[in-house]
Amino acid sequence: MNQRPARRPAPRPPEGTPAPAELARMARSRLAGAARVAHWADAALGPGSDGATADGKATLSDASAERASEDLGLTVAQVLADWDTARLAGLVEVHGDSARPGWRLRAWDRDDSAVLRGWVALFDAWSLAHPEPAEFEPAAVAEVVSAMPQVLSFLQLSAGPVPVEQLLDLLGQRVTELRTERCEVPYDTEHGTGTAKPLAALRSADAAQADRAAAEDPAPADEAELAPLLDWSLHALASVGALTYGDGQATLTPLGSWAVWVKLEQICVAAQSPAGNIEVAAEEMLRGCAQLRPNAARAEYRAWLAARPVGGAVTELVDAARGEDALLRGLAFEALRVVGAPAEPDVRAVVDEPTLRPYALLWLAEHDGIDPEDAHEVLTREEATWLWVDTAAAVADHGEAPLLVRHLESALQPTVPALLDEVRAVGHPRTVQVLVALAAAHPDPALAKAVRRAAFQVHTGG
Repeated sequence: MNQRPARRPAPRPPEGTPAPAELARMARSRLAGAARVAHWADAALGPGSDGATADGKATLSDASAERASEDLGLTVAQVLADWDTARLAGLVEVHGDSARPGWRLRAWDRDDSAVLRGWVALFDAWSLAHPEPAEFEPAAVAEVVSAMPQVLSFLQLSAGPVPVEQLLDLLGQRVTELRTERCEVPYDTEHGTGTAKPLAALRSADAAQADRAAAEDPAPADEAELAPLLDWSLHALASVGALTYGDGQATLTPLGSWAVWVKLEQICVAAQSPAGNIEVAAEEMLRGCAQLRPNAARAEYRAWLAARPVGGAVTELVDAARGEDALLRGLAFEALRVVGAPAEPDVRAVVDEPTLRPYALLWLAEHDGIDPEDAHEVLTREEATWLWVDTAAAVADHGEAPLLVRHLESALQPTVPALLDEVRAVGHPRTVQVLVALAAAHPDPALAKAVRRAAFQVHTGG
């Protein structure tokens, strides 16, 4: 606890990268149409309105699209395109068969980081923002989507225009490597086993199809077949503002160059896991972080998360939070705070689980923009008391006696008798152990006796 881990210096973006405020201005300009339609839907339809969607996938209904077209002075096609972009950028969030304004839309005018995250989400989904032509083979498309991070990294390192012929040669080499890897080293994207090249971490979600494709005898990539796929990929990336494409060459935009640098930096963070927990399961990683200072623990969470698909990582963290160790429960939700918006559906799904409910409500409150110091106000008295007992259990199991005594001072109840009454009422499974530990730790004999009596009453059902 007293050892201060070595800090990795904060990385600096490449020379010539615009300041964050300027990058955010570019992202706002690129997403202006999507933000406009999302704001219109928020005001005209209301969050989750039945009129907003028609197909169970939060696609804007024909009637709503026509209404938006009239109100905004756009064509229906423009409205639908901007709506799809808003969904991909997280300005609109899909929940079941309805849509609602995303947290990024709420923070659009005041939070540059929220805007940049929204654009990066669109950048990650470039193959969905500009779907491939129907005549392309799905397996070939998936291979190219898996290989494009290598191409983007080369563009970023080149820091200028690159001829398409050079990119086509690089793409062919990478596709051939992927085919060979599938034969020699199976990679399970579901469970994180196997070995993958670091640049695979840059893939968009639908690239996982290529990992599952079977190839008995990998054949070298045919550049004639890849050329139209590269052309589609570059047009798609240009459509989201990641690069410019024309006259037989491609160049990353400042936004695109910055985003690729961020992705590569995330891989470096994963490769330099401060405490060496990158390869272990969530529960073991959280135990390893228990002895770290908060900043060092967050760095470890980021490294662990950067090394695996977000969906699987969130599932692991939630499962770890369901365990019996209250300390891991609190740490799991701290790690989920590092995940941010992608974890919201999973956190919202556990709100009705009594063990996780207080943690989930606090996470959601902070996610919605409530100050962390005020977030506890979303809890009922019973939920706050349950959380107090759960936290006390973590202190009793892993902390020292003075910490448990100080924890007593954080209770909402004004007096110890009132606290004991409410603690008995919430029915936390660790109530007896917490009260016994508190009685043993407290220096006041009279108070310790009252706490022991309360523990005995809970134990006997009184």
